Amino acid sequence: MDYRLEAVHEVMFAMWASRSRATRSFERGAQGEMFVLRELAFQGPRTPSQLAEAMGATSGRVSTILASLTKKDWIVRTADPKDRRSVVVELSDEGRRAFRQHGDELVKRLEWVFSQMGERRTRDFVGLLGEFMTYLSICNPDGPQPTPEQVQAAFDRSRRLHEQMQEMARDEGRMCAGGAPHHPYTPPTQA
Repeated sequence: MDYRLEAVHEVMFAMWASRSRATRSFERGAQGEMFVLRELAFQGPRTPSQLAEAMGATSGRVSTILASLTKKDWIVRTADPKDRRSVVVELSDEGRRAFRQHGDELVKRLEWVFSQMGERRTRDFVGLLGEFMTYLSICNPDGPQPTPEQVQAAFDRSRRLHEQMQEMARDEGRMCAGGAPHHPYTPPTQA
């Protein structure tokens, strides 16, 4: 079997066949409430249509998620000052706490996994995963194969985003009391 086809089967097996509770939890977080909380934490107040666009979801799906977050008192809805017919959604204090707690738990779990893998293998994995995800981000199953220019643009964008995240982490580390380390799941503190 060609190594490429073998790799496809191995990736699919790793993603779907050996799914753990943690993997299913991460998937739910990427598709629902935690995605919305993360988007609001990092981007600030958003309209439901902006959230739907960011998620690649229908307005009905976003409406269901927002209703659930409202019941938990994790978000606040206010009239959009630019368009009174629309609402703006933002995190409540309780929502910020829930988001940080979820992030802290996620970081602990991933730190444990990486401690089992060791530093060299972890660094190799993270580098390869970043490369894999960048290629995957420009693959359109219904479109043509990406051009070399599109590949270069994707890697340039990935590098810029990575540099921005590193800078945010450095800035947050300087702002934390006592220089406490900052994890990448947490947005900069609000002044």
